[in-house]
Amino acid sequence: MTSAVNSGAWIRRYRPAPEAAVRLVCLPHAGGSASYYLPMAHALAPEADVLAAQYPGRQDRYAEPPAASIRELVERIVEAVTGDDDRPLALFGHSMGAVVAHEMALTLEAAGRAPVRLFVSGRRAPSTDRDGRELHKASDAELLKAVRRLNGTDDQVFEDEELVQLVLPALRGDYKALATYEPRPGDRLACPVTVLTGDDDPVTPVADARAWADHTDGATELCVFSGGHFYLNDRAGEVVDVVRRHLGL
Repeated sequence: MTSAVNSGAWIRRYRPAPEAAVRLVCLPHAGGSASYYLPMAHALAPEADVLAAQYPGRQDRYAEPPAASIRELVERIVEAVTGDDDRPLALFGHSMGAVVAHEMALTLEAAGRAPVRLFVSGRRAPSTDRDGRELHKASDAELLKAVRRLNGTDDQVFEDEELVQLVLPALRGDYKALATYEPRPGDRLACPVTVLTGDDDPVTPVADARAWADHTDGATELCVFSGGHFYLNDRAGEVVDVVRRHLGL
C-alpha cells in the first residue's frame, strides 16, 4: 500500500525548480493550507525550489483527520522532504508553522542534515510560549472569535456557515496539537535563525519574538514589520526580500 508520504500528499510544489540550489520548506499556520505560500513560490522560483506542506484535514486532504500532534506533523514532513534529494534545505514557518519548522530543524540537525537557515514568523520563542493552551476546548463561537481577532482570514469566510463547518475540524485539531506540544528542555539549534514579526501582533510581543535568540547557537536576526499577526499578507514583498537576502538568491 502506498503511504501518504510516498504519494506526495504532504508536499505541494506550485512552481517546481529542480535546478535551484536550495529548497525552502514552508509550514502553514493553524487552520492554514499549503496554498498560503503560493505567492512565495511564484516570487522565489526558479532561484529556490519552494515546497509547501499540506497538513491533513484541509483542502484536498479534507477527508483525513488532523494530525494528533506537532511531532507527528514533523515526522511525516521530514520524511517527505528528505530522501534522494540532497540539496540544502531552509525552513519557513508562520505561527503554528514556526513551531513545526523549529522541531523540523532540531530533527534534521540530529540526523546530520541541518537546515541552512530557519525562518520563524509570528510566533513567540518556545521559552515564552504561554498562550492559547485551552483554545481547542472552546466553543465554536469562541474559537472563531479568537481566529477573527488575528485578522488573517477574509470576513466573508466567517459569514459562510457551510465553509465554517468545513474549516472548524482542522482548526480545532491544529490548536489541540499546539496545546499538547511541549518543547524538550535544553534543545538548542546550531543553524542561524531569522525571526519575523509584526509590531502590532496581539499574540506575539516583539520581546517574546526576540527570545528566539536563546534557542540557537547560530546567528539570529529580528525583522519587525508594520502590522499584526498576519503582517506578511501586506508585506509579502518585504518578507520575500528577507528570504532572498539570507539564502543568497
